[in-house]
This record gives sequence, structure tokens and C-alpha cells, in this order.
Amino acid sequence: MPDQMLPADSFLPFALPDIGEEEIRAVEACLRSGWVTTGPVTRRFETAFRDYLGGEVEAIAVNSATAGLHLALEAAGIGPDDEVIVPTLTFTASAEVVRYLGARPVFVDADPHTLNLDPAAVAAAITPRTRAIVPVHFAGMAADMDAIGHLARRHGLRVIEDAAHAFPTRHRGRLVGTLDSDVTVFSFYANKTMTTGEGGMVVTRDPRLAERIRCMRLHGISRDAFDRYTARTPSWYYEVIAAGFKYNLTDIASAIGIEQLRKIDRFQRRRAELAARYDAALAGLPLALPARPAPDSGSTHAWHLYVVRLQRTAAGADGTDGAGMAHGGRDALIARLAERGIGTSVHFIPLHRQPYWRDSYDLRSADFPVAEAAFGAMLTLPLYTRMGDADQERVIAALHDLLS
Repeated sequence: MPDQMLPADSFLPFALPDIGEEEIRAVEACLRSGWVTTGPVTRRFETAFRDYLGGEVEAIAVNSATAGLHLALEAAGIGPDDEVIVPTLTFTASAEVVRYLGARPVFVDADPHTLNLDPAAVAAAITPRTRAIVPVHFAGMAADMDAIGHLARRHGLRVIEDAAHAFPTRHRGRLVGTLDSDVTVFSFYANKTMTTGEGGMVVTRDPRLAERIRCMRLHGISRDAFDRYTARTPSWYYEVIAAGFKYNLTDIASAIGIEQLRKIDRFQRRRAELAARYDAALAGLPLALPARPAPDSGSTHAWHLYVVRLQRTAAGADGTDGAGMAHGGRDALIARLAERGIGTSVHFIPLHRQPYWRDSYDLRSADFPVAEAAFGAMLTLPLYTRMGDADQERVIAALHDLLS
């Protein structure tokens, strides 16, 4: 049991980064080195991440997963009037990067069990203008990459994995990042399974895509700033070969990332332990618990999020409204947990409900019945590596009190 649990009377957030003295010392060393932007530490981080994944991939550090998705789609040649299939049950970044390039996001519904995008819905959404699929590995469990890969090969489509939740997730024995997609993008935002504060990593086996992404992450310049500024011979000359972006990751952030990466297996074990304890303790409540990979599949869950769905029960004479608790449903449950000092969240408000996407593409809730039903019932419970057993017991006890 971790010794970092919060005081019993403090507010328990749904996520909290796990930063230790190792990260603090690494940042201090970076600051003292005199090199704080993209440089030798970032290169070491990229190498360490590549080596962790294996599979002969290339790893390119960026300042956010959103930036990584934008770079990946740009390198894949996505442009105006192209269509890119994305799930509605995701964060807006998965779709907004498509619009950055003038392309059209085509939203599809979720699988009712896993809440990942539904391959059947993907198949139905493919048109002659479809160029790519962006599967999102919801909460840390891989989407059905076999079915998605089959569709992509059949129709000649690119697959850009939004793996913001999925490090380290395995699909049929292989780490996400080493699958047969074109590009995989990871997030190191503050609440992810490992963090650099802000940041991400783009992974690909395709050297042409990697070359384009490296160039475009720093203004479309043909040479890394690190190379130009550390060369022992005059090296002032460079060429701008494209209208690129400012998406590079700093050495300060990479210093944190190196130390976090060294801890990722321990982090993963603790997350899996907390998820298993939730599964056992909440099994008797009117909650649909998160999907898990089949035990013999060789697949694993990163447990970035622990998302439950409040199940409806028969309405009773005691005031129960048929949503699993008296006088309210999911929103009331979130409010009552907050009153007890327990933070939760909702992942996600589906994009078909967001004003920009709804109004721009005339999206209707009736076209996304699975995501719509899930949204009305779901909440994300606290789960993070600094969470002590007593912290988790607070959550479990509150849920039993409110839902029994």
C-alpha cells in the first residue's frame, strides 16, 4: 500500500500526477546544464521510449498529443475535402486536428461493451472520400484493431491511433505503438499514466512519415535546432522546406519523461491493482463496471481511467427514480460524492453534443444511441498511483452508502 495517501478529511481528486524526487533532480540538472529547449535530453527520452516499445519503431517527442495527431495526419497527406473517421465518444482534439487540415471528421458511435469505436459503424461510414481512421483506445483498453486494420487494408485507408489513454496497453500480446497502424500518438498530460506536464510522443515504423513529422514539428526547417546550435563548425545555414509548426518538446519536460518512463511498469501494476479492487468491491452495486480484455487474449488495460455506468433499476415507492439512487441519477451521484470530498469526472461529453461539432455537421443524438446512453450514465472514479488503499476505501464506502 502506498504511503502517500491523502489525509482523510482532504478532497480526493479523480487524478493526480506521481512526481518524485527523481523527476525534481532531473529537471534541476537540466536547468543547470544551460540547455532547456529541445536538445540532448529530448533525444535520450525519444530513444528510451523507442527502446521500451521495441518493434523497430521511431519515436518523435512533441509538446502535446494534439500536436502529434495533427502532425501524423498532415504527414499522411490528409487535406481539404478528405474524410477522417473518428469516434464521437472522445475528447475534441481527436476531431479538431482533422479540421486543422481542412478535412471533414465523420463521427461514429461506440461499441456498447468497450465504449471504443464500433467497427461496424466505421464500415458503414466509409465513403469514396474517406482517407483515414482515428481509433481512440478509450480509458486505456485497445480498440478492436484487428477489425479496424482489416477495414483499412480493404479500403486503402491510413490508421492513426489516438493512444492518449493507452500507455502501456497491449493488444494480443503487442504493445500499442507496435501494431500495424501508420502512426500512434501518446499523451503525457498531467493526468495520464505517465506525465511530462504537457507533452506527447509520435511513433511510427514508416521512415518517410517520421522524417516529415520531425521536420514539421519545428517550423518545417530541414535541420534540428539542436544540430545547428551544437555543431563545432559554422552551421548557421538551414532551409525551410514547408510551412511547419512549433510542436517540439523541451528538454525540461523530457527530463521528467525519462524518470516517469523508468517507473511506468510499477505505475501500471498499481493501477491494475486499484482497478481490480474496485471490480471486487463494486460488483454488487447498480453499476456497469469497465470492460476488461479477455483473460487469454494477451491483451492488457492501461487503466488510465476507471469509468462506471450507473444502471437503471426499477422505480420504487421509496423515492428511487429508477436511476440507481434516490432523487436523481448520474449528476446527483457526482454532486453527492463531491459533498463527501470525492472528485469524479465524465469521459466524455460526446462530440455530437458539443455545439461546434453538432451545428457544423448537423449531428443528431439519435444517430449515436450507444454514446448517448453511455454519456447519461457514466462517471470516472478516482484512480491514480498515489492513491492509497484508504483513499480508495473512501470512494467504495461512499458508493455503497449512496447506491445500496
